[in-house]
Amino acid sequence: MDFRIGFGYDVHRLQTGYPLWIGGVRIDYHLGAVGHSDADVLLHAICDAILGSAGLRDIGVQFPDTSSEFKGISSLILLSRVRDLLEDTGCRVGNIDSTVVLQKPRISPFIPEMQQNIAGTLGLPAGKVSVKATTSEGLGFEGRHEGISAYAIALVYRIRPGDD
Repeated sequence: MDFRIGFGYDVHRLQTGYPLWIGGVRIDYHLGAVGHSDADVLLHAICDAILGSAGLRDIGVQFPDTSSEFKGISSLILLSRVRDLLEDTGCRVGNIDSTVVLQKPRISPFIPEMQQNIAGTLGLPAGKVSVKATTSEGLGFEGRHEGISAYAIALVYRIRPGDD
């Protein structure tokens, strides 16, 4: 089998007056992520990991923030479009491993729903999607509550011969 691995990273500034979306789950918190779409840092990192695995660059290229089409769009829609782009190359996602870095709020109770959202969108069993959360121990922009970041790795495999 032809396996490929992609890595994704994303960061968003936190600010009052914006919603906080992580993994397709709206989390009630006084700070939200600032961005052109819904600013879902986890889904953006996952999109970049998948796109990177197939040599399709990143979400900034595929869904530019200069386009009004993507203003306020749900990142679950972006993830479904990334899945379609990947499948057009003859590949499918095998599994996702991801980590969200933020000081607060604690998101552990929301992780199962995030996994279900991601798995459902990608057509995977929930056990193929790992979402972890950590703090930065008060260090850096995450520790100062200025921002949120996420890392993701995607393993993809070829389901039919394609161009390389």
